[in-house]
Amino acid sequence: MGVREEKAALVEEVAGKLSQSKSAIVTDYRGLTVAEVTALRKQLREAGIEYRVLKNTLTRLATAKSNTTELDVYLKGPTAIAFGIEDAVAPAKIINDFAVKAKALEIKGGLVEGKLVDADGVKELANLPSREGLLSMLLSVMQAPLRNLAYAIKQIAEQNEESAS
Repeated sequence: MGVREEKAALVEEVAGKLSQSKSAIVTDYRGLTVAEVTALRKQLREAGIEYRVLKNTLTRLATAKSNTTELDVYLKGPTAIAFGIEDAVAPAKIINDFAVKAKALEIKGGLVEGKLVDADGVKELANLPSREGLLSMLLSVMQAPLRNLAYAIKQIAEQNEESAS
């Protein structure tokens, strides 16, 4: 396979990832040590997120192919993209948490559920509760009326027992 075919295959692969991803977070990794990049990749990989260093020209070709050209505004300088295929929030959380410790990691922005977000938008997304956290909040809200009804029935039953005695 020649260089041109390899580049075409990479463009196809990245375009596919952009199309499939719930989120794609763009970062500038300049200044990170090899150990820091390795640690970040490990955290992302454990969460099922792929983190790739990509050439901007090839990425622009991929954004054109996947109709995600709005992402091109962030394709300047050294670029790495975290692809969140399963979860839109997880890449933002992991990268934001890592950027707090490793000041050299710069969040440029990204696409979340097809919408362009800037660095502040990524940070806001990172501060949202996880899907599991949201589901547990919803469950507790749904259980509250049942709990209150059970408490009221118990109180009525206790009052009826006292009046019967």
